[in-house]
Amino acid sequence: MRAILLASIFAACLAAPAAAQSLVSTYTPLDLDKCRHTRGKDVEDYGAWQCAGFQGIGVRITAGDMRMYVSYGREAKNEPAARETLASFHGEGTTIEWRSERSADGKFTPFATILRFRTTVSDGDKSATGQVLVVTRLPPGAVCRVGYVDGRANPDANALAQKIADEIARNFKCGSDKPVFLGNKGPGFSGPYGN
Repeated sequence: MRAILLASIFAACLAAPAAAQSLVSTYTPLDLDKCRHTRGKDVEDYGAWQCAGFQGIGVRITAGDMRMYVSYGREAKNEPAARETLASFHGEGTTIEWRSERSADGKFTPFATILRFRTTVSDGDKSATGQVLVVTRLPPGAVCRVGYVDGRANPDANALAQKIADEIARNFKCGSDKPVFLGNKGPGFSGPYGN
């Protein structure tokens, strides 16, 4: 009986690494000049861009009034992320970080993105420039922003954004859960409206 139990434990230990998954980052460029653009209809409507992403997950960007809206997936236009932006004037970065689970057989399953935005925060006659890392959850389920990190006030900003992605994004409930803010906030930091 003891031999059978030990053999079962040994077999389980061998199988565990095969089923284990690791968390990895993949980086793709974001160059609006290489995306399909549809012109806007109003002066402050800059239009929409459809861009290639990672593993067939499309990236949809709309812009107006010096603000960007970034969403992902087949239904990107209808996702909550398509209506989420920063309160300050801002522009998008040039690289998207895709956080994925990699299974033992090498398959990648993306679950979140991290995108850096350049911000300009005005307070009366003064203004400050900054950078904000925005973490967005991916399908299955709704696509929405789950967290924010000041890219200048935190020397470990990338690690903080990855922490949000890895620990919060997959179980985040868009529309009911509140986005997470990690680390210090400097004068150039901007969150969404109302924060």
